[in-house]
Amino acid sequence: MNTAFKAITLLATTLVTACTSTEDKVNDLLERHMNAFVFVEGGSFMMGNPGQGWALGADSYPAHKVTLDSFSIQKYEVTQGDMDLFMAVTGYVSSYENYDKKRSKYPDRFDDALPAAVTWGDARAFCQWLGNLSNSTIDLPTEAQWEYAARSRGQMYRFATDTGEAVEGVNMAKAAQKGIFDRNAFPLPPGSFPPNPLGLYDMSGNAAEWVLDNYQPDYYQYSPEHNPQGPETAKTSRHDENTIYHFKITRGGRFYDFWGNTTVSRLESVATLIGLDDGFRCIMLD
Repeated sequence: MNTAFKAITLLATTLVTACTSTEDKVNDLLERHMNAFVFVEGGSFMMGNPGQGWALGADSYPAHKVTLDSFSIQKYEVTQGDMDLFMAVTGYVSSYENYDKKRSKYPDRFDDALPAAVTWGDARAFCQWLGNLSNSTIDLPTEAQWEYAARSRGQMYRFATDTGEAVEGVNMAKAAQKGIFDRNAFPLPPGSFPPNPLGLYDMSGNAAEWVLDNYQPDYYQYSPEHNPQGPETAKTSRHDENTIYHFKITRGGRFYDFWGNTTVSRLESVATLIGLDDGFRCIMLD
């Protein structure tokens, strides 16, 4: 009887400790993330490619006037460790059907300290969970919000670095060092290089960051001026007889893609797939 009582007591203590530990981790995550939001005063800017070698894609034209309300955006890309905690405490399952297989194949890419490798839906689920925890309106940034913040409130910065220009290995990852075609080369931990003048890290040349918008190559030709939310429908492509891909947008390029790292470059990305160079950060509207 005494032995059984001790066993029950030990089990209860273990469960309480585990619950407390998880609660502490979530509270720590919440505090870190809420303290990492940077206020961005709204205003007007010319969004898109001004020419002069700012981007290679035709979809970044024409430059057009955009006016945004104020918002706040996170200093850093969300880490894999924080994404894993979210999935553990909520039971969330990635929308990528081969998620576990990919983690097993590339375990180093899913290191706690690296930017979270997720689908568009996974990224949005994390931001909205953070919003629920904090009783705030938190989501992925729109493409316009992302570019406005990357350019430090729409200034003419070609790269979202401390100087507005890129020096590989100094204020941006060096593609040659990372290995362009080496799939064991991954983004660096958030904050590895100096921030842009607004105080935001890695918005050029680390992970390709998911934004809220659907992708259409001609959207800039009819985008509204005030708080554009992206086209109503996404570009699609049939993958096989059972699968149609829907395209969202990632911004900020990748650690190995110099010209994709400019502040106006747009990358079409399949919403339900995970690239080893994907990442994201959240915005807050309250």
